Amino acid sequence: MTDIIDRLAGVRPGGSVDALRRHRPATRDNAQASYDALFTDPDERHASLAERASVAQFVAILHDDEVAATHYGALTRSAGGDALADAVADAATAARTEGPYGEYPADGPLAAESVPGPRLTLDDAARAVLGERLAAALGHAHLLVFRPRESSAVALATLADAGWSTDGIVTLSQLVSFLAFQLRVAAGLRLLTTKDAA
Repeated sequence: MTDIIDRLAGVRPGGSVDALRRHRPATRDNAQASYDALFTDPDERHASLAERASVAQFVAILHDDEVAATHYGALTRSAGGDALADAVADAATAARTEGPYGEYPADGPLAAESVPGPRLTLDDAARAVLGERLAAALGHAHLLVFRPRESSAVALATLADAGWSTDGIVTLSQLVSFLAFQLRVAAGLRLLTTKDAA
């Protein structure tokens, strides 16, 4: 079975990076198990595979990870169709920025450290393809990637208003957290893999 992080990082079987990963089998197995639970054999009652893949494609593009964006874009096309994958790619490309930023409560002790920045905006054409439910999910993903300090009950209520159940909101948040881990590990291993091949 292909290990997804090895695949995203281009790890060569039998190479030094492969050996390095095999020193931590529990970490490797748990990362793969998380991926499988989210994408390979997911419980779709609260978040469909097309929604999960779309959010993953969106986050991978926000992180400027071309390899992961291609992988998750293909998954979005398979699960949701070309129009959906193209709309997600367009939305993510337009939403890329530098971060993190965000606002602390104006009357709080960290107010002076607030850094204003853009929020995800989607036009009517994009919303027509994505639907309000997925549009809200992408907004939540954008918040967690660039403005995590603004996570709040109000932000979660936006998802609930768009039709996300509590379990679905938890799944979305776990998905974005998992992707932050997966993409960072893959990027680091990719650097080592490049040196391994030199």
